[in-house]
Amino acid sequence: MLNKKVKAAAVHAAPVYMDKAASLRKVIDTISDASHKSVKLLAFPEVFVPGFPYFTNCYAPNASTVALYAAQSVVVPDDLGEVQAVCAKHEMVVVLGISERMRNGYTLFNSIVTIDADGTILGVHRKVQPTWAERLVWGQGSGYTLKSYEPKGTGYKIGALACWEHTINGARQALIDQGEHIHVGCWPALDTLEGFEDVACLQIEALMKTHALTAQVFVLCPSSYVDKTCLQWMEKNLGPQDKVKAGGGWTTIIHPFCSIIKGPYTGGKDMIIAAEIDLSELNLVKAYVDGAGHYKRPELFRLDVNTEQIWKDEPDIVGPIPWNAS
Repeated sequence: MLNKKVKAAAVHAAPVYMDKAASLRKVIDTISDASHKSVKLLAFPEVFVPGFPYFTNCYAPNASTVALYAAQSVVVPDDLGEVQAVCAKHEMVVVLGISERMRNGYTLFNSIVTIDADGTILGVHRKVQPTWAERLVWGQGSGYTLKSYEPKGTGYKIGALACWEHTINGARQALIDQGEHIHVGCWPALDTLEGFEDVACLQIEALMKTHALTAQVFVLCPSSYVDKTCLQWMEKNLGPQDKVKAGGGWTTIIHPFCSIIKGPYTGGKDMIIAAEIDLSELNLVKAYVDGAGHYKRPELFRLDVNTEQIWKDEPDIVGPIPWNAS
C-alpha cells in the first residue's frame, strides 16, 4: 500500500536542434528551474537531445543527414556526467529522452534514460520498434531494456515508453507486470506534421489515458514543440520544405482514472507542467482494477517477453551506472 505524495512535472519545451551540447545545457537549466518548484520527478520529451529527426518526414532519405544526427546523439554514460551531477545536486529523479549512439559504435537508438536523485543512471530503455521513417535513423531495441525502476527511498516504480511504442500492447503489459506506479510517455510534436494536424493530439490523449487506466498508473506526458532552430537547420542544410511547421506538442499529467491533473499544454513556449501526485489514490484504483494482480487472469492470458541480450552493450547501459562525483 502506497502512502506518499510526489511533486512531479512534465517538460513542454524545444531542444536546441541538432546541437547536443546546447541541448544538454538546456536540460541542466530546466532541472535547476524545476527545483525552484520543489519538483522531485521530472520528465523530458522524446529524443529531447538532439531533437526529433523531422527531416525523415520532409526530405528524401539521406544517409549524410543521419551521419550528422549520429554525431549529435548521446553516448551513455559519457555525455551525461553533468546531467547526473545536477540531478544529485537537486535530489531529483529525471527521465530524459535521447537519441543514443552505441558506445564505441555507430548504431543509434531512440532511448529513454532514467536517472536517480543521487545521480545514478538506473537504466536506459531503447524503443523496441521505430515507426515508419524513423527506421532510417534508429535500430530496434530489445526486451532486455524493457524495465521499470524504483528510485532509492521512494517506494514507487517508474516506467517509460516512447511515442507510438504505446501501441504495442505487449510492451505496455510488460511494464504493468513489473508493477509500475508512474509512467512516462515521451512524445515529439506530431501535430506539426503534414497529415497529422487534426489527429495527433487525439491519438496521444487516447494512448496516454488508455495506459493510465489499464495500468492503473499516473502518467506524465512530456512533449517537445517545433521551434525556429529546427526549421532553420533543415532549410539551411537540406533546403525548403512544407511538411512540418512550428509549434505543436501535447503535454499533460493524467490520473489513473483518466482525469487530467494538469494541462494539456501545446504550442511554442517552454513550460514545466508540475503537479502533486498522491500515490495513496492508487489504493482505491487498484481495489477496482489491478492489471498486475486480481484483474490479470493469468490462467487465461500469458505474456511472453524475450528479455535476452541482443545488443552487445545492453548489460552496460541497463544499469545501474553510478555517478562519479569526483
